[in-house]
Amino acid sequence: MTIGAWLSDATKDLVEAGIDSARLDAEIILAHTLKKRRTYVHAHASDGIEPRLEEVANARLDLRKNRTPLAYIIGHKEFYGRLFTVTPQVLIPRPESEEIITQFREVLGETQALPDMPTRRLLDIGAGSGCLGITAKLLYPEELNVTLCDISKAALKIAEKNARSLNSNIEIIESDLLSNYPYSPDFVFANLPYVDETWEHSPEIEQEPPEALYAAKNGLALIEKCFNQLSHRMKPGGIAIFEADPRQWPSIIEIAKAAGFDIHRTGRFAYSFKKT
Repeated sequence: MTIGAWLSDATKDLVEAGIDSARLDAEIILAHTLKKRRTYVHAHASDGIEPRLEEVANARLDLRKNRTPLAYIIGHKEFYGRLFTVTPQVLIPRPESEEIITQFREVLGETQALPDMPTRRLLDIGAGSGCLGITAKLLYPEELNVTLCDISKAALKIAEKNARSLNSNIEIIESDLLSNYPYSPDFVFANLPYVDETWEHSPEIEQEPPEALYAAKNGLALIEKCFNQLSHRMKPGGIAIFEADPRQWPSIIEIAKAAGFDIHRTGRFAYSFKKT
């Protein structure tokens, strides 16, 4: 079968499976299988596909037709311009989470390195793949002492792999929120499970680790627990940046105020809170 014919058939199959990005997903699957860029499959539509590789591509296509997230099929996801390894043991990095990094850069007041800023401690709570904390460390390698923590050993193995592959010198600890973290952080990233199980969601989400997605109390249980811990552990003036669904912010603001935090910056998916 030629590249063009495979893409045409695969696109039809994915459309029938209800996948909106059918053509793009087909191109990514085939390009990944051929170990080529997408531009290659565009330019070589009449080239034949080696039978062994066609079999691999078909197997990956079947996974996508069954709504396996594309990132799990190809094994990585781009976040803030870098590729992070992902497996079904970790949540797939979302574009929405990049808002945390954007706000953090605003908090530091500069998009370049800050030579006069003393080293400060950043804790990435519920780090998963490590995309947030590792990105921050790569942006400010000398200015930040970064620790990634997660309750999942499997997730921390992926985070460690990403840190090695991206040459990011970070600390990794297994911890339920701040329970095993021995320091008082200057900055915190908290992209915790905040999805209410009653919310409508896509079939792809059902294949991600539920412990990284869902929380009780309308999705706020872990956020509230985290703020309660931070109220005793965070330095005055410290900044905690949380990700949540926009409809949750009114409740989270009340939780933050009760824990001794004021709003510092607002966004759609990320809010920064300052410890008073």
